[in-house]
Amino acid sequence: MERRPMLITGAAVAAVAVGGGALTYAMSGTESTTGLDKFATVTVDGQKALSGNIVAGRTSAKYSPLPWIGGDTSVVKCPDLKAVAGTRVTCTAKDGDGKDLSIPVTVVKADASSVTWKFERK
Repeated sequence: MERRPMLITGAAVAAVAVGGGALTYAMSGTESTTGLDKFATVTVDGQKALSGNIVAGRTSAKYSPLPWIGGDTSVVKCPDLKAVAGTRVTCTAKDGDGKDLSIPVTVVKADASSVTWKFERK
């Protein structure tokens, strides 16, 4: 029996598995860094903040980027997110069955030009 075709097939399967794993890892991230430019910035209690519409859009896109990550969501709504490390807000959404979801969002770090934040996928 020829071993070479089996080796090539095995290598191809391994490459696809590793590539799929890397894609899943890359797509499943819940952290984002967003610039505080004139289009994304609002003011909350005198502080720069990231518009809730920006947070909602990014969270919606990243919550379930592939069928096996997260679950279906719709109508993600988020309050404005103060650009202060440690700030926490809760976004709301509906899951694929129409049930309410709460999505915690936390600012990881912030400076005058950007805010890094993450959400928790439940």
